[in-house]
Amino acid sequence: MKASFGDRSLTVFVYAALAVIAFTTFYPFWNAAVISLNKGMDTALGGITFWPRAFTFENYEVVFQDKRILDAFFISVMRTVIGTIASILMTAIFAYGMTKRELMGRKFYMIACIITMYFSGGLIPTFLVIRGLHLMDSFLVFIIPGLISVWNMIIFRTFFNGLPAGLEESAKIDGCGYWSTFFRIVLPLSGPVIATLALFTAVGHWNDWFYPSIYITNEKLIPIQTKLQQILNSNIMSEQMSQLDSASQSRLSSMKSITSKSLSMATMMVATLPIIMVYPFVQKYFVKGVLVGSLKE
Repeated sequence: MKASFGDRSLTVFVYAALAVIAFTTFYPFWNAAVISLNKGMDTALGGITFWPRAFTFENYEVVFQDKRILDAFFISVMRTVIGTIASILMTAIFAYGMTKRELMGRKFYMIACIITMYFSGGLIPTFLVIRGLHLMDSFLVFIIPGLISVWNMIIFRTFFNGLPAGLEESAKIDGCGYWSTFFRIVLPLSGPVIATLALFTAVGHWNDWFYPSIYITNEKLIPIQTKLQQILNSNIMSEQMSQLDSASQSRLSSMKSITSKSLSMATMMVATLPIIMVYPFVQKYFVKGVLVGSLKE
């Protein structure tokens, strides 16, 4: 009886601890959403916690009427999609090659890759390399430097080594070469690891603001996170409004309740929600196995 009571107490404690952790994790995001839906002048009075006190969509109207923010959102989407696909494909090909024992210098390549995980050239040498490759103010600066991820390569390599050898042997008997085996056998069986690493890569691309702030000066190539960083670090709301067309300015002249904080929270929600919505569609691949029944001995 005492053991049963102790088990229940432990269960209650664990659930309570998880509830506290979930609350402290989720509340900042919820509070930002509430502030973005509340009138800015009213928010400045304080006391906005769980629900908007003066509900409004004016903050989002300002965000979506600013063409620069929409352009930044489009750049982020294109960078995330193209960068993720290119990085996962190139890294998977590299990892597949590293699994071949007949590859000359395989150990040397592996050691060279691992060294780059612990040591880097630093910001200034990297800047000089990027400038020397003429990638400054180019969309390709988002794609090319991140084509290969050594960490993801190691994960891919470990996964590929775990595939049954009979799969590739059967493919060779059927006349498949390395490329055919990779694209027709290995890659389709790598769904879970591809989905997981693609999600992490996409989040990295989407959340990156520092890289563009160094290598991009063209306003049309600035992604949404860098734009958000600019909004958070400087009070540019008046500048944004001054650069809108006359119709938008007359429309915004009646919006007396907008403040820099409410505008930044609305921009933050626009920049955060898209990547969060991807998680439910990818989560099922984290624990799903696709090798069951793929090979019959």
